[in-house]
Amino acid sequence: MVTAMSLHLGFGQEIGIQLYSLRNQFKENIPETLELISSWGITTIEGGENTYGMAQDEFIELLKQNGLSVASVGTNLEELRDEPMKAVERAKAFGAKYAMCPWIPHNGNNFTIKDIKKATQIFNKAGEQLKNERIQLVYHPHGYEFRSYKDGTLFDYMASNAEHFDFEMDMYWVQHGGEDPVALLERYPNKFKLMHLKDMQKGTIGNDTGHSDVETNVVLGTGMIDVKTLVLKGRELGVEYMFIEDESSQVVNQVPKSLAFLNGLLN
Repeated sequence: MVTAMSLHLGFGQEIGIQLYSLRNQFKENIPETLELISSWGITTIEGGENTYGMAQDEFIELLKQNGLSVASVGTNLEELRDEPMKAVERAKAFGAKYAMCPWIPHNGNNFTIKDIKKATQIFNKAGEQLKNERIQLVYHPHGYEFRSYKDGTLFDYMASNAEHFDFEMDMYWVQHGGEDPVALLERYPNKFKLMHLKDMQKGTIGNDTGHSDVETNVVLGTGMIDVKTLVLKGRELGVEYMFIEDESSQVVNQVPKSLAFLNGLLN
């Protein structure tokens, strides 16, 4: 077991887990899954938009019983466009300071500057409303944002025009989409407030669709992503929370190994 103390990066930064990692386990037994997370020494999580059929207040109580605090809750573009206060209410109910949108709906592979401009406008408008309620909106790119645009990428346009929202970097999806995650952190040192720690199986061929085989998620430090440099750079830049996200069927076996890797890296 990795102790909770060893999961701190320093200066208030923490290592946690994205609950989506254990979506299949939650469908079987919610209390046991939260106990499992706690047994790993994890105290901080990202999630809450899905309580797997359990009433939200009951889910929140179980989190408290297991010593788990929510730093970031999920939202979506439609909610941010039509009912942004719902994201505020959810974040406040869970005691979270961040609301994270992970996807921009689009038509298959047809993702263009038009989609980026529309989403940026929605995120800025909603982000200002959330900020007034002391909730920080972040967007989580999935790879299609790194398609070429003018002298850079579609993401460059969004980052340059993000006035009331920031970003969560998923190192797997950044690299899978054709961008260098280390270079991206260095290019936008103040834009990434959160990070998903996710390694990619060696030999995986990326694409810019935002889709991949979940079984290419491997133990941190064993794949083709420079996790060490990214974690240390994130710590240097003040990324507040880094969440392990392992979408593979081997998640229960892999997370403790990933935690051991991080423990050795940070201590």
